[in-house]
Amino acid sequence: MKSLKLISLAITMLICFVTMAQERTITGIVTDQSNIPLPGAYVVIKGTKKNTQTDSNGNYSIQAKKGDALVFSFIGMKSQTKVVGDKTIINVKLEEESQSLEEVVVTGYAVKRKKHQTAASVQIVQGTEVRAKTSKKQVQPVINASVTTVLESSSISSKNEPVYIVDGVRIKADQMAKINPNDIKDVHILKNDPNSSIHSGTNNNGTVIITTKNDLYKNLSEKELDKKLNTITPIPAEPSQEDYDTFVENAFESPKTAPLSTFSIDVDNASYTNIRRFLNNGQEVPKDAVRVEEMVNFFKYNYPQPKDQDPFSINTELSDSPWNSKNKILKIGLQGKNIPTDDLPASNLVFLIDVSGSMSDINKLPLLKQSMKILVNELRPKDKVAIVVYAGAAGLVLPPTAGDEKKTIIDALDQLNAGGSTAGGAGINLAYKIASENFIKKGNNRVILATDGDFNVGDSSNTDMEKLIEEKRKTGVFLTCLGYGMGNYKDSKMEILTDKGNGNYAYIDNIQEANRFLGKEFKGSMFAIAKDVKIQIEFNPKQVQSYRLIGYENRKLRPEDFKNDAIDAGELGSNHIVTALYEIIPAGVSSTYVTSLPDDLKYTKVQETTTNFNNELATIKFRYKKPDGDKSIEMVQVIENKAIVLEKASDDFKFSSAVAWFGLKLRDSKLISNKSSEEIVKLAKQGNSNDGEGYKAEFIRLVETSKEYN
Repeated sequence: MKSLKLISLAITMLICFVTMAQERTITGIVTDQSNIPLPGAYVVIKGTKKNTQTDSNGNYSIQAKKGDALVFSFIGMKSQTKVVGDKTIINVKLEEESQSLEEVVVTGYAVKRKKHQTAASVQIVQGTEVRAKTSKKQVQPVINASVTTVLESSSISSKNEPVYIVDGVRIKADQMAKINPNDIKDVHILKNDPNSSIHSGTNNNGTVIITTKNDLYKNLSEKELDKKLNTITPIPAEPSQEDYDTFVENAFESPKTAPLSTFSIDVDNASYTNIRRFLNNGQEVPKDAVRVEEMVNFFKYNYPQPKDQDPFSINTELSDSPWNSKNKILKIGLQGKNIPTDDLPASNLVFLIDVSGSMSDINKLPLLKQSMKILVNELRPKDKVAIVVYAGAAGLVLPPTAGDEKKTIIDALDQLNAGGSTAGGAGINLAYKIASENFIKKGNNRVILATDGDFNVGDSSNTDMEKLIEEKRKTGVFLTCLGYGMGNYKDSKMEILTDKGNGNYAYIDNIQEANRFLGKEFKGSMFAIAKDVKIQIEFNPKQVQSYRLIGYENRKLRPEDFKNDAIDAGELGSNHIVTALYEIIPAGVSSTYVTSLPDDLKYTKVQETTTNFNNELATIKFRYKKPDGDKSIEMVQVIENKAIVLEKASDDFKFSSAVAWFGLKLRDSKLISNKSSEEIVKLAKQGNSNDGEGYKAEFIRLVETSKEYN
């Protein structure tokens, strides 16, 4: 009998283990039909009590297994059910509902800046209870004379939707969706009594009463309310708390005095997700947080795969500048070779995790741990992971562990807690030591640093960090930096580490971004197929009066650095895409952005060539090394002087130009004449294609919601 019980127990444990192993992280965004995120929407696994809610940006994350049915619901919207299949990202658009409030669950959110996100006060009561409690003045803030007047005088537009009241003002369902969740103080939901004198004969679907901080919408007319809901009031950024390197945008240069433009590629896209965080929070974007090239390179473009032995294809396109009508834009696109997962080398990864006190916020260490679990799910048996943590000191939490021992790795992550100071230098030293001791020849050896960048113990200055990481680069170990949090975020340190340490850099603002960078784009983020990739372009003075590289300010190189194999440059990952844009002032065009060279120079006068290159705009050269190589390989391509009008340009050209345009506007560039957000949106919409994950549509929404104050 005892043995039968043991067998039964073992079978039960085995079933539980198999069930847990089948579970995976499902993420996505819940929006309305206008692509406006719905904060506080419920996501429930049907038939269970397992549920979650969307954050202030409409994002959610839930553990589920294949075959589970996810039920999505939000006040005033029809519930929707999605069955979990092979995909790990499920985005949902909810339609306006036709069911009663009694069948819908609702919550409100308030975001407390630089602290934990907390649920706002929510009270759900029956109409009769409200009347009784009001007589005793126990819930006077909920039902007062002004609210009662609104309820009694409301003309119900639809008997299928609840009544919405904000600060005593009746609003429509679409207006409610535009309320900034950061402004909400509390929410009260009245489930109606059919015999209530307040609601009798008007509506049986209940009432949602919202109170905002400082009564933002009190005493407004419907027109004033609508205008205010479509205008975001920026909250000043706190540059003293967040640290960004200052830089000056590239100016126009003459090919006669500066014949060569040389720079390192940049695969980072941290700047875009960081900007997205500011805009979603209704904050002004710090000028130096905007790195235009990282905004452009966040998005995917339709470049062909390389056809020969080189690790990337080269693609160019010349068309009109959308912001300076007389100028041209040259787009240069690189497409990395897509290496099948089974053909990728074994990985030797070291997770270097900041567990200092500054990481305690919910969008730091808790989000970090969930992010790393996504990465763990991508590992193969031949891969191995070690975990190093640092706070006041550094320590090894998990020795190198095989990639198929996922439970062991995840258990180690779950045990991490925040507290103490930040010995970043000690952590880097230990992580590289572990990586070097377990180095895989011709493998993918990489330290993955996850932190808010707030180093404050030991080697803390930017100069110290630069020297340290340049030394570690010599080990052949690559570096990936993952940035988290807000308020005290140190972007400048993260930039230095990745620029000087054979690395890439992403800012993780939510679980959906973690799933994109560490899940869907795992190969491009974690496996380099070419390193020290440099670009050098020589413009033809017969065709080009002046040129400027858009972005890449901290990636510019001297002309002589191009052929110097000792000079570090950027890495290109499997299936990675890199795009660079040049703005060109054609020869003979009058422009206020350039100053003509004096014609009486004696020593610096440039001799005109007699060779006819009228059909050439420029010659472009690329140099790269294999991931384990020390000698560069060079590629050369001539760019024809053949421009097409903007209307006929590719979708990639239009969208990348729109993103760059918005970045230049955020930086308040003095080199763009047209700063119309409406025109940026128009161009982005024209170029919006191949957007299965909705990132391009999200960009358009960001521009639209920021146009009133940027």
